[in-house]
Amino acid sequence: MGNHHDHGHQHGAGAGRRRLAVAFGISIAIFLAQALGAVLTGSLALLFDTVHVLTDAAGLGMALGAAVLSARPATEHRTWGWKRVEILVAAVQATVLIVVGIMVVIEAIQRFSHPQPVADRELIVFGVIGLLGNIAAMAVLFGGEKNLNLRAAFLEVVNDALGSVAVIVSALVIAWTGWMQADAVVALLIGVLIIPRAVFILRESVSVLLESAPPGLDMDAVRRHLESHPQVVKVHDLHASRISTDLPVLSAHIVLDDRCFEDGKSAQMLCDLQNCISEHFEVSIAHSTIQLEPKSHYRHEAGEFIV
Repeated sequence: MGNHHDHGHQHGAGAGRRRLAVAFGISIAIFLAQALGAVLTGSLALLFDTVHVLTDAAGLGMALGAAVLSARPATEHRTWGWKRVEILVAAVQATVLIVVGIMVVIEAIQRFSHPQPVADRELIVFGVIGLLGNIAAMAVLFGGEKNLNLRAAFLEVVNDALGSVAVIVSALVIAWTGWMQADAVVALLIGVLIIPRAVFILRESVSVLLESAPPGLDMDAVRRHLESHPQVVKVHDLHASRISTDLPVLSAHIVLDDRCFEDGKSAQMLCDLQNCISEHFEVSIAHSTIQLEPKSHYRHEAGEFIV
């Protein structure tokens, strides 16, 4: 039985934490500025964009905590360390965003029927402040899309930026036309922007938690390729999943011809099979656990002989 582990997934973890820390600070500053603006302008769009920013700031804070925890080494109790925290935090973020999005849609519909006066000039100022802050946060987080936490954070900031643009547009429409419902329309748009991407992140998080195969990895193709080796009799108990988004793992029981164990070639076979798993497929699996079994071995799991 062999275990092949590449520590390359640790690369860039420190940079990811720094990105999250800077983005978190920017989000807090945006929230404080927009909260003041929502009070001064009376804008529903700015109010809910502020709520969205607060949610994102909380999400970034959780993501930062998850990044710190996931970098902690494995222990005898937690053999994978805290890698799975990334997924749990992303799932919580997505769930909160879905709830906020639904609240935005409901309140915007109500406000559309009963528009409230909005201070358009001040709204433009605070919208621009939010947009500039979000652009700065996007620049900080750009390039971290391989990690689900960083990807979720980046998408949140992108949607915040779109929300700020929408707030500015609503302010301009109100200033030029006096149509106060523009504020409710934009608030509704912000809610619509939140929900689909939150559902996507939640779905991917649940997929990892359910230990589904990594996206892009065809398990039938993996089985066929391993069984194509002339000395491999059968592959069974083949499993693949992800501990975190950047750590796919695979395990398998591989039955070899008895001669591999008699002539001492089983060790080389193990190396060959693990290198194949790591390099041959579209999804590179650096951590694989292989159990080699002779053809004459009794399969305890299935309760049958291999013939």
